[in-house]
Amino acid sequence: MSKPVKIAFLGCGFAARIHGKTLSRFPDPVNVYYASRDKSKADSYNQKFSGSGSFGSYQDAINADEIDAVAVLTPPAQHLEQVLQALAAGKHVIVEKPPFLTSQDFDTVRQESQKVGKQVLVAENYYYKPLLSRLRNLIHSGVIGEILFVHINALKKQEVSDWRGDTALSGGGALFEGGIHWINFISNLGLNLQNVQGFRPGSHEGMEKSLLVSLEYQEGAVGAFYYSWETPSLFKGLRLSKIYGKEGSITFESNGLFILVRGRKKTIVFPGLKDIAGYKGMFSDFIRAIRDNRPAQFELALARQDIKTIETIYHSIRR
Repeated sequence: MSKPVKIAFLGCGFAARIHGKTLSRFPDPVNVYYASRDKSKADSYNQKFSGSGSFGSYQDAINADEIDAVAVLTPPAQHLEQVLQALAAGKHVIVEKPPFLTSQDFDTVRQESQKVGKQVLVAENYYYKPLLSRLRNLIHSGVIGEILFVHINALKKQEVSDWRGDTALSGGGALFEGGIHWINFISNLGLNLQNVQGFRPGSHEGMEKSLLVSLEYQEGAVGAFYYSWETPSLFKGLRLSKIYGKEGSITFESNGLFILVRGRKKTIVFPGLKDIAGYKGMFSDFIRAIRDNRPAQFELALARQDIKTIETIYHSIRR
C-alpha cells in the first residue's frame, strides 16, 4: 500500500464536514488533520471524522513538517493569502470554490506554484459529477441531433446566515458563492460556451440572490440558466433541466438522479447515486495528482475560466 497522503484542512465548517466524511471512507490511504483558530473545534472535527490530528491555528498546520497538502476551506476573501503561504511552505494546495476573488489572482498563484513545483487544485466537484460525464457522452453521440437549446434549472430556497451573506468575505452574491458550480457545469457539457449575459430580477439592492443567465455556444446552441437562493423548489432541491436537439430531447434531474432520453433512441439513465455529487471522483484525481505531483483533470486554467465567466456576467448586469 502507498504511503498515506497527509492533508490539513484549514477551517472547520460545512466544507470540512463534507470532505472529512468523504475521506474518512476513502479507499486510498489518506490522513486528514483539522486546523481551526479554535483548537477545541479542530479537536471535535478530528474526533468526529476519525482524523489523524488537529492544530490550533492555520499557520501551525501550514508549517507542520508532516503535512503534504493543505486544503483551504476558509471564506474566499482569505484564499489567496493562505494558498500563497502554503506554497511558500512547500505544500501542495487544495482550495475550495470559489478559489479566488478575481481571475487575475490565478496568474499570481500559477507563477508561485511553478516556482516551488507544487500543485494547486481547485475543489470543483461538479466537474467530476457522473451526470456531467453522461450528458457529454449523450451530446457527442448525436442521439438528439444538433443541439438547439440548453435549459438549466438551479432554483432553490436557501437561507444564508454565515459569511456567505457577507460579500466582503464571500467575494460576491449567490452566483459567485454557489452558482459558480453551475457555471462550471454549463461550461463543460461538451459544448463550447461563447457568450453570456446576466439579468437580475426584482430589487437590485444588496447582494444578489437570483439571476438569469443567457447562454450562447460556439456550436450554435443557445440557452438559459436560472439560479436562485430565494425560489422554493420541490423537496427543497428537486428540479428538471432539459437539452433540446433537432431529433429529440434530454431531460434530467438537475442534481443527477436520472436522465431521460427521447431521440434516435429512448432510454432512461441513472448516472450513479454512490457519487452523485462527484466528491469521490474529485478526491481520487486529487490524491493521484498530489502523490505523482502532476496536474489534476480539472486544471487551474479551467477554474480561471469559470471566474472569468462570472466576471463577464456581473459586468453585463452593471452595464
